[in-house]
Amino acid sequence: MKYWAVLLTVFNRKEKTLECLSRLFDQLPVEDLQIDVFLTDDGCTDGTAEAVESLFPSVHILEGSGELFWNRGMLMAWKAATETRNYDAYIWLNDDTYVYVDMLVSLTQAMKQTSERAILVGATEDASHSKLTYGGRLRGGRIPIPTDELTPVEYFNGNIVLVPRSAFLQLGYLDEYFTHSKGDYDYGLRAKKAGLLIYQIGKVLGECDEHPSFDKWCDPNVPFAQRWKLLNRPNGMPPRETFYFEKRHYGIIVACFHYLTVHIRCFFPKWWIRKNNPNVI
Repeated sequence: MKYWAVLLTVFNRKEKTLECLSRLFDQLPVEDLQIDVFLTDDGCTDGTAEAVESLFPSVHILEGSGELFWNRGMLMAWKAATETRNYDAYIWLNDDTYVYVDMLVSLTQAMKQTSERAILVGATEDASHSKLTYGGRLRGGRIPIPTDELTPVEYFNGNIVLVPRSAFLQLGYLDEYFTHSKGDYDYGLRAKKAGLLIYQIGKVLGECDEHPSFDKWCDPNVPFAQRWKLLNRPNGMPPRETFYFEKRHYGIIVACFHYLTVHIRCFFPKWWIRKNNPNVI
């Protein structure tokens, strides 16, 4: 019997969270596999925790501070899992990701294929099944098209990720320095530097619509005071975290350059847009 911990962090997306968990539990039982779910409720006010407790009583619900965001919420769930059992694997799962019916079976098969020594990533697609949205990332950031075979990738989004115990013992947890984003990319890049294998599964494992990509912190239609506040929010582009991430993975010169350009984009968004789009007036 293998024991896996599924980790989630949630904030005020009750219906999405319930659908996510329903899709997960609908796959059970899976032969020779037991899963335990650890969910960080990061200050939900919409009744998410109460609904989860009622409909999925086996879920371990952890109470966050309301300021954990994705990375630190996942870290809380992960630490709670390791205090409960020495799991064979840990699955990161976003609460807005609806996994397909064969997700767990696909991961168990890939675990056997890789001798439980590779980090495994599941790609997701949008609701119309026409576009890949999240998953493993090749150099340059592209998500590889699933081809029924395991595909090596450089890093990954944290929507559907399996970290085997062997990788966890080598890398440890997500880096607590990050609050919201970048923690998943950082973990993948650290894994690559450590010589660990990372594969994207050969089929799409779930559905998750892509989040809007235009950032309000560099929108010239937003007042500067609001842009500055949005820039420094955990789910914005916090300069210190960005610098820390880029210095670790791309060197001090790249980190300094982007630290400067991030501030230029926030302070002078119209100029930046004209500079990079000459046809814009």
